[in-house]
Amino acid sequence: MDVNKIGKNVYEITPTKIGNFQMKVPVHIYANDYIFDKIKSDRTLEQISNVATLKGIQKHAIALSDAHQGYGFCIGGVAGTDAESGMISPGGVGYDINCGVRLLRTSLKENDVRKILPTLLDAIYRNIPSGLGSRGKIKLNYSQLDDLVDNGLNWAFDNGYALENDLKHCEENGFLKAADSSLVSEKAKQRGINQMGSLGSGNHFLEIQKVDKIYNPEIAKKLGFYEENQISVMIHTGSRAYGHQVCTDSLRMVEKAMKDYEINVPDRELACVPADTKVAQNYLTQMACAANFGFNNRQLITHWIRETFVKSFKKDIDELDLSLIYGVCHNILKIEDHNVDGTKMKLNIHRKGATRAFPPNHPEIPQDYKDIGQPALIPGTMGSASYLCVGKEKAMDLSFGSTAHGAGRLMSRHKADRMYPAREVQEDLAKKGILIKAASLKVIAEEAPGAYKDVDQVVQVSHDLGIIEKVVRFVPIGVVKG
Repeated sequence: MDVNKIGKNVYEITPTKIGNFQMKVPVHIYANDYIFDKIKSDRTLEQISNVATLKGIQKHAIALSDAHQGYGFCIGGVAGTDAESGMISPGGVGYDINCGVRLLRTSLKENDVRKILPTLLDAIYRNIPSGLGSRGKIKLNYSQLDDLVDNGLNWAFDNGYALENDLKHCEENGFLKAADSSLVSEKAKQRGINQMGSLGSGNHFLEIQKVDKIYNPEIAKKLGFYEENQISVMIHTGSRAYGHQVCTDSLRMVEKAMKDYEINVPDRELACVPADTKVAQNYLTQMACAANFGFNNRQLITHWIRETFVKSFKKDIDELDLSLIYGVCHNILKIEDHNVDGTKMKLNIHRKGATRAFPPNHPEIPQDYKDIGQPALIPGTMGSASYLCVGKEKAMDLSFGSTAHGAGRLMSRHKADRMYPAREVQEDLAKKGILIKAASLKVIAEEAPGAYKDVDQVVQVSHDLGIIEKVVRFVPIGVVKG
């Protein structure tokens, strides 16, 4: 595969033939030399080149600096197809629909938390179910579940689980309006009904973090971060088994429709249908339901985090200033307006393991953030750092207003489990002052820091390109893993 470096942190694959398929647009890979070397080690370049063959794709297909091999699309992949007739691919969203991250600030300092950290982590672990197949502690009937996914975070607000600010400071205000629960399978509902308000497994986490470095004090203050060692909380989880089943069901529908429409793709995992078909519209509707499940899942966890902090520190929410800074989606498809060669177009923006990063004055971001840009959250590993950034104007041209969603894996969970003994990982983290509470030792090994790219370099690439600006760097002091 012919890859050329065309600028600092930018590599390009020019349109070429892949077997019987012609790439319709170039591929742009955003990486420094270290990251590009890692990206070359798996099928990332092949997968994102396959994406460039999709009918209706516009401008370029993108592999961000956290890119690694995924299902169909690489994780860390972004593509925009014509909203009217371009292809829609469930693999461009993934199985964990609306996996995402949210950040809460607090008025606490590290010294306030250190003295009760073990008991605080125990309380969080008890209060918020985590682990593979974990069940939430909220009991819903099927009518309530349908109401929840049909109304997004409005459901959480109406039922006392959300503050008005939580809706304001969430991507899409926590509500994809296309949702219609009547189109979601009974199996998806059965799998999801007991999981609302649970963390799940894998790379999902709750982290108590401290401010490690402030890069832009002016913007940091507007977001409520004033000094080093100030405590924050980051929540990372998605739509659990509900979203997984929606994706599974949708792929079956799409694969069947491809035969009917005689659509061929270079990789069967890249199954897709034109946006103007009923199958595509049904997928978007079901995806919106799963996305709204994910929004509410993170919101209930936020609610119980607040309860736990109030009880542990014997202060109310206002004293603790447990405010949501922002909540972003990682695996989502949105219909957005973008400029393509000087023409404004509506595009199906597939973000697979990618974070929206809109610039200042973009109409889709909250009014109180208009002058600074949308907060973009980029979490690292339980032994590294996480970043609060803001979107910049160049993001719209370079990446359809998108940035990396995390550090990006370097190796499979199986390989990490073999390479990193869990007890050693735990001891190494403890030496750094990081306590961890996990559902199993296996997940500690699978999520070892060495299994991921260097998040500092991943973020720096987007910062140097002008896609985002770094605002605050956080490091973990306490971690709950699913």
